[in-house]
Amino acid sequence: MKLKKLPIGKSTFRTLIEEDYVYVDKTKIALDLIENGGGYYFLSRPRRFGKSLFLDTLRTIFDGDKELFKGLYIYDKWDFKKYPVLRVSFNDGRFTTKEEFNQYLYEMMDKNQRDLGITCPNDFSMSGCFKRLIEEVYLKYNQKVVILVDEYDKPILDNIENTEIATVMREELKNFYSVIKGADEYLKFVFITGVSKFSKVSLFSGLNNLEDITLNPKYSTICGYTQNDIETVFAEHLEGQNFKKIKHWYNGYKFLGEGVYNPFDILLFISNEFAYESYWFSTATPTFLLKLIEKNNYFLPNLEHIVKDRKMLDSFDVDYIELETLLWQTGYLTIDEKIDLYDEIRYKLTIPNLEVRISLMGSIAEFLTKNNSIEHRDGIKIALYESNLESLQKHIKALFASIPYNLFINNRLYEYEGYYVSVFYAYIKALGIDLIAEDVTNKGRIDLTLKLSNSIFTFEFKTDGSLALQQIKDKKYHEKYLAHNLPIYLVGIEFDVKMRNVRKVEFEKVL
Repeated sequence: MKLKKLPIGKSTFRTLIEEDYVYVDKTKIALDLIENGGGYYFLSRPRRFGKSLFLDTLRTIFDGDKELFKGLYIYDKWDFKKYPVLRVSFNDGRFTTKEEFNQYLYEMMDKNQRDLGITCPNDFSMSGCFKRLIEEVYLKYNQKVVILVDEYDKPILDNIENTEIATVMREELKNFYSVIKGADEYLKFVFITGVSKFSKVSLFSGLNNLEDITLNPKYSTICGYTQNDIETVFAEHLEGQNFKKIKHWYNGYKFLGEGVYNPFDILLFISNEFAYESYWFSTATPTFLLKLIEKNNYFLPNLEHIVKDRKMLDSFDVDYIELETLLWQTGYLTIDEKIDLYDEIRYKLTIPNLEVRISLMGSIAEFLTKNNSIEHRDGIKIALYESNLESLQKHIKALFASIPYNLFINNRLYEYEGYYVSVFYAYIKALGIDLIAEDVTNKGRIDLTLKLSNSIFTFEFKTDGSLALQQIKDKKYHEKYLAHNLPIYLVGIEFDVKMRNVRKVEFEKVL
């Protein structure tokens, strides 16, 4: 039996159905939104998560093409009445100036005019043309209008490293989207997607009836593939594969409901004959994120203990960017747990899966050290698994010795213990080893605990001349892990800020 084709790079519903591509049925969720909600929605999801395909599925439903949905949930449950649809997408544009942005808007409005048989006067602004389109389409078709907006925030995100240009884009979008606020009497349904929720775009301050479904558990699987999808829809494509390992590598994105896979990962995993690689991460290097970590001297082990409220998850703007919020909105962190704190809600964040952990931490380590050599990383990994402490000492020293001297010329990173801990943390995390940062015991906190299948390592770091190994021994940190019945190694690492390198690595085996 011939397998259905994989929809890699495909986001048009009609194409998937007519050309025999795999389609994971999302029409039950679409129908619920159309029939039972308020009709105005916002959804934030990371890039390449299937937002465009879901939006096109909605468009096809409102176009009334019933036969395309044969065999899908919605087929016999919706009357497929045709509604006029205005489609706004920033997916394909690249915007570096106000002029480029407005030219793109002009071309996008022109496409809608041609599709719907409406013409805007040449002297109209783009927001004025948008407003006219909504009104004239309503009158021409005698039907309320559907508005679908894809990647609403891309013009801002494209310029996030240039605050001045990003602010210009934000204000241009503010004017454009304000049209929706005053067009309620003409509108049937509005659905807007993006990666981030920019708090100062009037889209969110003016549209009081806009429902943000990003963290609504009911819609947690609106984009992405569920475990059931993997084991049923893709059963033949993944025959003979280790589903537990696939889940460990690629599942784990949670939006207060069932965890999901990024579709891009699964499709490329199958297409590349089941090679475990970082498919999603490799599509875009998070340069701005890396620069923000370096600029703020961010203590990376803090990533293990991030707890935020809903306001902080949403508070993102060009003139105030909090690292944890950016990590969450762009998909490098996800919600691990919802915490009820005396009538207030908090969210514990975590890295979603092994792919993101290895790729993100590897990129951070390379960026912080300006060194992309894998020799020391591999050497450290082998030394840990083989419990070869002499080799471990050699590779740790070599790792820090390889950091270019000019990295320290314009800053004093080397004076901070946190810098060395962050670098080591990132390297170890990138190895895929189970790691606990700031590991709490009844005697204090262990800087780092590494849990391997055949051993446990506890690390203490010092830059102030005190004895790292002696502190571990005095505090008896290792006692927390005696019940594991595995060899426990205590490792103390002392840094010399004048040498900008490791002064001493001491170790002791407890069991």
